[in-house]
Amino acid sequence: MSRWRYFGRRVALSIPILLFAMSMVFLITRAGPTDPVRNIIGPTSGPGDYHRIAVRLGIERQVMVNGEVRYVDVPLWQQYVDFMTQLLSFDLGQSWVLNPSTSVFELVAVRAPRTIWLGFWSVLIALFIGIPLGFYAGLNPNTRSDYLASFGGIVWRAMPNFWLAVILLQILSNTRKLFGFSWQDLGPDTTVVRAPALDFFADPTMFITSPGAALFGSDGLLAAVKVVLPAALVLGSSSMGNEMRIGRTAVLETINSNYIETARAKGLSERAIVWKHVFRNALIPLVPIITGEAFLLIGGSIIVEQVFAYQGLGQLFFSAALSGDLPLVGALSFIFILLTLVLNIVQDLLYTIIDPRVGYEE
Repeated sequence: MSRWRYFGRRVALSIPILLFAMSMVFLITRAGPTDPVRNIIGPTSGPGDYHRIAVRLGIERQVMVNGEVRYVDVPLWQQYVDFMTQLLSFDLGQSWVLNPSTSVFELVAVRAPRTIWLGFWSVLIALFIGIPLGFYAGLNPNTRSDYLASFGGIVWRAMPNFWLAVILLQILSNTRKLFGFSWQDLGPDTTVVRAPALDFFADPTMFITSPGAALFGSDGLLAAVKVVLPAALVLGSSSMGNEMRIGRTAVLETINSNYIETARAKGLSERAIVWKHVFRNALIPLVPIITGEAFLLIGGSIIVEQVFAYQGLGQLFFSAALSGDLPLVGALSFIFILLTLVLNIVQDLLYTIIDPRVGYEE
């Protein structure tokens, strides 16, 4: 089997996975113990309001019996077909509780850039701290630096995100007492802007026409970085420890391989061996860890965004689930599942490109 045929098979397998995952979402939101209509209208509304919302949700339908309007339940299989058809055609519907009659696309368009911004810095922190530390520890085994980096990575990885978020939030709130300066006094003021709108992305010419506003304005680059940095540090901490430990192990296994000994016997310098042979092969086991960071962003951002009051998709999902906005929960679940599958496909593509052995065996 060729590498690209292997990759095509992996892409094809994502289709039944998507259908199964969305079927589980349907069972939770529709066949579960929670009544979505009652969550929307509240306990004090009358039967007329209940039936009107149920018809709009596709749970009931109107029928005429002897000239009288009656409401009958839509069969569960028909609800399932309608649910899957709407999602697969990207008709994500509307929010009914948090933002009544507001389309999911509008809510995602507002919140998604903030979550992407958070994810960008979370991945960046993990990549530029975890991988270099792991490679350094692997190239210098059984030294004091190796022991220190390994111990620090294990301790950092063992700290839960929610606990680390609360501790960091308390430290930032008391920096004046602890360190003699206030976190809010460093850089631009973000007391009003809790989640910058990232206007510098929408209008890149701001850096030319008004560089001061682009960097230091209330919605400027530095304000956006300052707001997102604590949450990004917490969110990237888990992957940072994993990358360091697996990177160290991968370097040790690679550097003791037979082809590395052959390269040394041919007279290659250590620099050439490290850069041309060790690093590339050591990156192969790191591919699922790096792409897996995005999976952590999906689940971890829900908790971290809530703790830091960061108004992204994670906080929106948490609020929708807490308030019983099940149509919004179902639409966001579809987006998260689709994003996870896309990242799995990207992971397989990276495997196909980096490792030429992929796909050679059945």
